[in-house]
Amino acid sequence: MATFALIHGAGDVGWYWHLVEDELRRRGHGTLAPDLPCDDDSAGLGEYADTVADAIGEATDVVLVAHSAGGFTAPLVCERVAVDLLVLVAPMIPAPGEPLADYWANTRYGDAAGEDFDDEVALFYQDVPPDLAAEALSRGRPQSEARMGEPWPLRAWPEVPTRVVICRDDRVFPPGYLRRVARERLGITPDEIDGGHTPALSRPLELADLLESYVSRARPAA
Repeated sequence: MATFALIHGAGDVGWYWHLVEDELRRRGHGTLAPDLPCDDDSAGLGEYADTVADAIGEATDVVLVAHSAGGFTAPLVCERVAVDLLVLVAPMIPAPGEPLADYWANTRYGDAAGEDFDDEVALFYQDVPPDLAAEALSRGRPQSEARMGEPWPLRAWPEVPTRVVICRDDRVFPPGYLRRVARERLGITPDEIDGGHTPALSRPLELADLLESYVSRARPAA
């Protein structure tokens, strides 16, 4: 059985993963989903990675899963603890030395962005049950931008097998945009599932199925 370490995105909390955790634990896997100090102006990506690494501790057979902006943190965790597989879900994929603040321009996001949505539910949670979307919004935290201008510290992607999952109905990171970024930055053809930007809430069973399917392939891939 694997230990799934789950990293939330910007301005969020570990609760985001709770339905996926329930499903993975039901199947006998271990899970952990710490809250990152994302509302702390003194904390940067290094502190985020330390939080996850501390939560992992001595766990083994670790599958590290990161959502959205968590893609900037996850590779740093791979430098701190042993990770068997890295999975990026609807992710941001950093380049060496790239500040998070420059990501949008560097990936030509403006060329791919679709319709503007003033409503957070319509943008992030369009396919999430209304009561669950409301709870997600109530649990969210302000995302500090104090250290987003700092360069991403790695010189290269970690030597950990990596998979990318994109959502076909994602309004934040449109599928065509993410396919291109994954190809350009990692040379990876992503796996695809239905749903919007927050599949851990809208399609937890489908996402858990996909994550579990990776476990049996992790060692051969390595």
